Amino acid sequence: MGVRSDFCLLRSHNDVAAESRCESRVPAVVGEERRKARDTYSLVEIHVRSANGFSDSSDARLTMEAFAHKRRNADGTGLASLVDFLLTNARVVLGVSGAAVLALATLAVKRLIDRATSPPDEDVKAKQKSLEDSWQDLSLTQTLPKPELTPRRENLEEPLLSPVKSGTAQEPEDVVPPSETLPPERKTRLCLTLQEKLLGHYRDRVSVTEARGNLGRRLSEDICAELQNCLRKYSKLPFGDAFLSGDLCDGLVGGGDLEVSFMLPLVLEPDLWAPIPGEQTVVNDPRFWMIKRMGLEYFLRGSSPWDRFIVGGYLSSNGIVDALRKVLEASVNWPAIGSVLECVVRPVVAPKELRLEVLHEQVCLDITLCPMTEAGDKTLLAASVEQPVENLWQQSFYAMEVSGLKDLDAGDSGIRRCCLRLLKAAFENHPSWCKLTSRHLVHVLLHLSGMESDWSEAALADRFRQALEELLRYLEEGSLPCYFDSRINLLGHLSVEEIDEIGFTLYAALAESDLWNGLSL
Repeated sequence: MGVRSDFCLLRSHNDVAAESRCESRVPAVVGEERRKARDTYSLVEIHVRSANGFSDSSDARLTMEAFAHKRRNADGTGLASLVDFLLTNARVVLGVSGAAVLALATLAVKRLIDRATSPPDEDVKAKQKSLEDSWQDLSLTQTLPKPELTPRRENLEEPLLSPVKSGTAQEPEDVVPPSETLPPERKTRLCLTLQEKLLGHYRDRVSVTEARGNLGRRLSEDICAELQNCLRKYSKLPFGDAFLSGDLCDGLVGGGDLEVSFMLPLVLEPDLWAPIPGEQTVVNDPRFWMIKRMGLEYFLRGSSPWDRFIVGGYLSSNGIVDALRKVLEASVNWPAIGSVLECVVRPVVAPKELRLEVLHEQVCLDITLCPMTEAGDKTLLAASVEQPVENLWQQSFYAMEVSGLKDLDAGDSGIRRCCLRLLKAAFENHPSWCKLTSRHLVHVLLHLSGMESDWSEAALADRFRQALEELLRYLEEGSLPCYFDSRINLLGHLSVEEIDEIGFTLYAALAESDLWNGLSL
């Protein structure tokens, strides 16, 4: 009680002294640093004696002088004296709690000032040091080893973070074990061979279901019947009965759209028209034929409905194609036909080709119209993109190609047609390889059948790769002989640059360690 009463008297004495010296200290703060410090020491002396029990004021004075000397040496500015003055008199003026709040606020302001005036590196280091000290004092973190900046090869399969060990935690049951613990048979299943990939691709992407194939054929037959009615009504041309052909009808679809051909036979008078083989014409190419008008001196021009398509004494295939294109674009009501068949039918504009695109909810059809005629046992098609000049008729080997593959597969239960469909799926979406049609691939397989006898399903991958290698060899030679007529070069319609481009990209695909990745299937 005596100490507390002395403290209260001392506090009142200090309040009176502070009020009396207030006017004299304000000028000292502005101009006279020593006088301000001396007055500060006197007040601190009273505070120290009352708080710490110093019996001798000289001890307290020496202590405060040493502290003030250190502060002046550290700061070297008048701002330090002002801070010392506030901290020293805070307890007298504001009390213990107020002094604590003022001290904390003053310390925060001083740290902001020091941080602004200190170099950036020192500021970052001081901040990191203070944060580390704070977290270590609170024991909220634990020291972890720093990871290596460049991981070594033997550490690539190790987890970056070590699992937390806990006595009560239990590992979940559905955690997948690491690859090292997988059984050997499971590791083998994850690495599929080319044989397995080809069979899976054929099953999932290439093969056409029976329902989808039947729907495509039914739509094709209905569209073909509507087209034939329109041709008889508007073209006034004596076409024979149209019939379907192509990959859809023969089970050779290679994925994507279902390809169908509408064969439109021309009814030519045998006494007025005579087919001329290509080697007997100025073209001198056995692939192309010409149809000559005969007996003009006896049967004047106009005796045949096809006389209006004569160019230079020969039947012009381009003239017939242009007439059919006009009928398809201007005379046939495709929206009405599509609404009846519940699909969308529209003609496709393509040079030297007559094509229709059919979009249904379940199938997409790519229909090609092929005006044709027969010269004995040979089939001649009009307007091919491969013809070097106009008005030529190209000999077609399609029927012989399909029957040849079917007969060979029936003889040894082979997979030639399956291999053909896989090759078509790989070629039709490639920007360079799409210049080769299924006709080129069929003749490669027919040539390869004469060299290889094993065409079982187990040899699918080997025959697939070997067919690509044989095609590359033909591209290097610049010649792919027709299987049914060796005089015909099936690559004759391609330029040297196109052949080089196809050969280079095919060679790059075969050079891949994994052929599947090279084909981008």
